[in-house]
Amino acid sequence: MLEALIAGYLVSLSLIAAIGAQNAFVLRQGIRREHVGWVVFVCAASDAVLMTAGIAGFGAVSEQVPWLNAAALWAGIAFLLVYGALRFRAAWQGGEALIPSGNAPVALKRVLVTCLLLTWANPHVYLDTVVLIGAISAQYAPYGLAFGIGAISASVSFFTALGFGARLLAPVMARPRAWVVLEVLVGATMWAIAAALAFG
Repeated sequence: MLEALIAGYLVSLSLIAAIGAQNAFVLRQGIRREHVGWVVFVCAASDAVLMTAGIAGFGAVSEQVPWLNAAALWAGIAFLLVYGALRFRAAWQGGEALIPSGNAPVALKRVLVTCLLLTWANPHVYLDTVVLIGAISAQYAPYGLAFGIGAISASVSFFTALGFGARLLAPVMARPRAWVVLEVLVGATMWAIAAALAFG
């Protein structure tokens, strides 16, 4: 059981730690110190739901409904392209939108909607959580529950560290130019992921 728990934690952490749209968004919100707790909660809770579905065998559904994968893929690509374009526009405009503690913060509702879209409209999330975690957990039967607990724990610890640890970068990000660079990097990340998905 302990082996399954540790394996679940390490496998999940290795999948989540790769830079992606969701992680870039959590980092950005952490540096801005805007609704970090909510963002961390949404990301970790979403992973918990998807991992549970995968471990429970929901991954088999995607094999039975091939068109569902294609629909999710292109919807995700479209969203990543739009979100990346918004980040490039923010970098081009510069100014108050890029100041981590300046003026009025972004509304919680808008942050949550963006976070949910980056999570649930991202095909990589389903591949990592539902398909891969689900498939690997089968190797640890009958300790799939322990594997799942380990995997979910990795998600919670990673997003907590990323969201709340990002504030350590606040002194560096106090400079407007640094925020422009961050926005460009986030936009480039979104477009790179979209290109990778589109061209395999």
